[in-house]
This record gives sequence, C-alpha cells and structure tokens, in this order.
Amino acid sequence: MDANVVDVMRECVAASDEERITFGEVVARLMAAGVERYDADLVRAEKTFYLPDDSSIVLPNAPVAGTAPAAFSAAGVETAVRAIQAGRIRYKEFCRQIVAAGCVGYQVSLSGRRAIYYGRTGDAHVEWFPGAD
Repeated sequence: MDANVVDVMRECVAASDEERITFGEVVARLMAAGVERYDADLVRAEKTFYLPDDSSIVLPNAPVAGTAPAAFSAAGVETAVRAIQAGRIRYKEFCRQIVAAGCVGYQVSLSGRRAIYYGRTGDAHVEWFPGAD
C-alpha cells in the first residue's frame, strides 16, 4: 500500500480523534486518496481501511467510553447523526451517543455514499451522505 495513502488514513484517524476535522472532510480526503470504504470497530477501538484492490490496513483509534447495550436504537443513532451534522456535538460525543444507542461499529462506503451503523445482533441503520439519497 502506498505510504502517502497510509499517511492520509493515519491523519484522518488522528484528526477525528482530536476533533480537528469533520466527517465531510474525512470523506473528501479518503476519496481523494483512493480509499473505497472503512470499518470503525467501536469495541476494539480500531478502523480498517480498504482500497479497491482489496488491500487493507488496520489503525488504532481513541477508545469510546461506555458499553453498547444489547438493544439497538436506530432512532438514537439517527439523533446523534443529526446532532453532529448540525454542529451541536463533536466526534467524541457522537461516538458516545451511538454506543449508548447500541451501536458497536459502523461501515462507511465512500463509493456507495453511505454509512451503515450496526448493533450486537446485526440490527442496522443506514445513513446516506447528504445529497446522496
């Protein structure tokens, strides 16, 4: 994997954890670097990035406080998404809220222009990128 692409991934993880970047900026940078998708594991505190050739890299990120309950609340996830989109909360609080809603991870499909949030039992909520629906 190209070192410059890995640098972009590392910077996106660090900038997200430090709340220096928005989701839209992460998406733009990763797309420009050729990333196809990434998975955020909220339990293991790591993100796996994938390129179209199926190469991948796993990078650690800051752990999220709390433990996701067994019940998944799509409405709770959607509320957190709307709050971060509106700028009422930042990334750490967003992660805390989605975990409290039962989310254990999410996949962001850059090529598919959506994020899929999922719980312990496979229940899921799909959020299209703004303007993608």
